[in-house]
Amino acid sequence: MHAVALRMLIGDRAKYLGLIFSIAFATMLMSNQISIFIGVMQRTANQIIDVQEADLWVMDPRVRYVDEVEPLTDVQLYDVRGVKGVAWAVPLHKSVSLAHAGDSLIQNAILMGIDDATLTGAPTRMLLGSVTDLKRPDAIIIDRAGYGSIWPGEPLQVGKEIELNERRAVIVGICEARAPYVTFPIIYTKYTDAMKYSNRTRKQLSFVLVRAEPGEDISTLKERISKETGLAALTWNEFMWQTIGYYMKRTGIPVNFGITIILGFIVGAAVSGQTFYIFVLENLKQFGALKAIGVGNGTILTMILLQAGLIAVIGYALGIGLCAAFFEITSRIAVHLRGFALPWEVVAGTAGIVLIIAAIASLASIRRVMVLDPAIVFRG
Repeated sequence: MHAVALRMLIGDRAKYLGLIFSIAFATMLMSNQISIFIGVMQRTANQIIDVQEADLWVMDPRVRYVDEVEPLTDVQLYDVRGVKGVAWAVPLHKSVSLAHAGDSLIQNAILMGIDDATLTGAPTRMLLGSVTDLKRPDAIIIDRAGYGSIWPGEPLQVGKEIELNERRAVIVGICEARAPYVTFPIIYTKYTDAMKYSNRTRKQLSFVLVRAEPGEDISTLKERISKETGLAALTWNEFMWQTIGYYMKRTGIPVNFGITIILGFIVGAAVSGQTFYIFVLENLKQFGALKAIGVGNGTILTMILLQAGLIAVIGYALGIGLCAAFFEITSRIAVHLRGFALPWEVVAGTAGIVLIIAAIASLASIRRVMVLDPAIVFRG
């Protein structure tokens, strides 16, 4: 009977392809939009994720996300260093500076000032140069995408000069950094140089990066820092989710992507459900004939589920394959789209949604066939 079910399905070529493409389109649309949404949200916190050395980020309690900086004083850095359980605490500066290239190209850039002595917070993936080259005078490291924005089409090379806040800066290294939320170049420099390259204000310290002493309980240390300094202390994971949560609540990004994802589900369910229902209606006589020769409802049910399952599997495989190809191709041809990928959680979740669409598509059809009178085969 399974072979008969498959011949019935594949024999109607137009509806067979229509069902597959409707499932594939819904799969492609949903998985693509969910993955892009995840990528956009992760970009809001990539500057946090890139700093791997610290256990805690210490900041003003009013800071709600990484791009909203309430500067601290240098005295507060020493206060943190004096807390019991702190192995080391170093400054981190984060701001936006205006970069001028030699050809007068102007580009906003994210300026990251890292500790002069330890270089904590420096990029971990260097393409050219070395992190220790930052110890040279006026030295900066720029990310690959930022270099391409300032000098489009030119090969990567160190030694180029730019102006940051009307001060000379020399590129001594090029790194691969996670893409930021805004497509500005990311520039790393020493903390003391960052003071020169940013607009000078009374307070310049954005965050304090803290490493706990070996064996120190992180939760206890957080409470101790907050109690003794009045500052907020968060793990990188907590700060990351706090930043993502801010963008989730305060922007329209989730709503925009949510509408597209829901539309993908509705279109997939409506088109495939309607097409599959019409397919079953047009084959009622065949099902009636099977019932007339003694085939039970259980077998008929299995045949319909097999047809719906086959369509779901082929359509899902086609759709998820197109989605994976989309991210693979775009990440190769557009550097600013780096970081967007198809997570396995999206692959698994979309598979579950497609199963629901297949169940919706087959539900009404199953009921129609179950109550079918076998005598229909003898009617005109």
